[in-house]
Amino acid sequence: MPRYNNPRKTWEYSTEFKIRAVKMSYQPDIQSKQVAEGLGIHPFMLSRWRKEYREGLLQGDGKKRVGLSKKRKTKSMKQLSENAQLKKEIAQLKKENDLLKKWQQYLAEVHQNDLDSSTDTDKPSE
Repeated sequence: MPRYNNPRKTWEYSTEFKIRAVKMSYQPDIQSKQVAEGLGIHPFMLSRWRKEYREGLLQGDGKKRVGLSKKRKTKSMKQLSENAQLKKEIAQLKKENDLLKKWQQYLAEVHQNDLDSSTDTDKPSE
């Protein structure tokens, strides 16, 4: 893979440009691929702008809005605390599981030793 000596140029388009491109792509006689080619952008970028426009993230006043309601914040905090609690519970269950495996191994060894010792005593001495 070739190395780039200079950083690649990332184009930043104005919100008005994005909105005009989206509105052009919604015209019935024109395909969005044709609009993207005409504007010199990738069709996927136009698709992303259309999605942002539908969701209300692109507004006509030149600002990109991302609104988080208080409900979402509290819900995410609640989920985080629930995740932390579940992680603690998983760790505890793993410890218990390891302990039970060790106990099972110990019992198997004791049982094997009992079998070995009982077969030794059952043999007649010569």
